[in-house]
Amino acid sequence: MSNPDSLKLSAENFDAIDQIVNKYNSDKGAAIMILQQVQATYGYIGQSMLERISQLTGTPTSELFSIVTFYSQFRLEPLGENFIQVCHGTACHLAGAERISEAVQHVTKAKPGHTSPDGKFTLEHVACLGCCSHGPIMTLNNETFARMTPDKVKKMLHQKVADKGFVNSEGCELSE
Repeated sequence: MSNPDSLKLSAENFDAIDQIVNKYNSDKGAAIMILQQVQATYGYIGQSMLERISQLTGTPTSELFSIVTFYSQFRLEPLGENFIQVCHGTACHLAGAERISEAVQHVTKAKPGHTSPDGKFTLEHVACLGCCSHGPIMTLNNETFARMTPDKVKKMLHQKVADKGFVNSEGCELSE
């Protein structure tokens, strides 16, 4: 998987960024909306994208980078094929969220906030997934799993790594 910071977009790919920026008539106050639409188009916002937006809007790249790193909605690298969130809210933390994160990292080799070297998994720690009484909570590709244990995590992810799929028997419609 290529490093998104080294991604060099072609002129053809810049067309989408150009259209997004032109939609806002290069209004400096529209930076967040521009960044949101660029991310919706590409799935993340890489360095070359920030540089192009800066060229078109006159907003310094450092200011755009500050926005992207301040708001958790923005990503600086593409998501992996599978997106994992581990809740680290108070209830999940007390129920063992750190052990869940460690198990995810062990199997996937993805560090929190990053994508695994093979591009298969992205791991994100979140403040709350809204299932506090069923923690620790984890999501995999927007499916929610309750009362996770390191063993459940390892079994589920090993199945996913082997591309065997898995059955969601722990969803936050909250079957247990």
